[in-house]
Amino acid sequence: MAGTAAVASAAALAGAASAPYVRRERFDRPLPLLSLRRLDGLLRARAGERLLEIGPGSGRQALHVAPQLGREGRLDIVDVRHRALDRVVRRAAGNGIGTVVPCLADVHHLPFGDAVFDAAYLVTVLGAFPAPAGTLAELRRVLKPGGRLVVGECFHRHRLRVPALAAHAARAGLRVEALSGPSFAYYALLQPLPGRR
Repeated sequence: MAGTAAVASAAALAGAASAPYVRRERFDRPLPLLSLRRLDGLLRARAGERLLEIGPGSGRQALHVAPQLGREGRLDIVDVRHRALDRVVRRAAGNGIGTVVPCLADVHHLPFGDAVFDAAYLVTVLGAFPAPAGTLAELRRVLKPGGRLVVGECFHRHRLRVPALAAHAARAGLRVEALSGPSFAYYALLQPLPGRR
C-alpha cells in the first residue's frame, strides 16, 4: 500500500517536482569542480553499505559509486521519471553492475523506512526543490544514526549557497560537517545532529 501511494504521489507531482530532476540531467556532464574524486572524499562509500541517490540524471555518479559497494551492497536511485531510472539501470547492467535499484518516488515522500541507508547523496538538484529543508528532513529520516549525506551544488541559478544550506540543514536536524571546493561549486557533508530524530 505504501509503495502504491508513493508511486501515485510521484505521478501526481511529476509536473512540478520533475523540474529539479530534469535540471539535474542538464548538469549531468563532467564538472571539473564537482569531480567524482571529491565526491568520494566526503561520501566514503564502503563495500556492503546501502546508499541512496536522488535524481541520478544519466547515471554518472551512480555508475561510479555502485561498484564501490561490492556485491553485498546496494545503491537505490530515486527519480520521478521512469525513463531516467530505466536509462541508469540499463547503463549499469551494460557495465556489469547489478546492485543499482530504481525507485519511482518523490523525494518528499520516500517509500523507505526510518534509518535504512548508510549514506545518501544528491548532486545539483537540492537548490531546485521548492522546500530544501523538507527534502533534507526526509533524507535525514531514512539515514541511519551517524549516516552521511553529501550535497553537491554548482554555478546555476538555483544553487544553494553554503550559508543557506547550513540554515536548511539545521531546520532538518542536520549539521554541515565538512566542505570541499569553492563556494560556487562545492560538496558538503551533512550529518544528523545528536539526539534528534
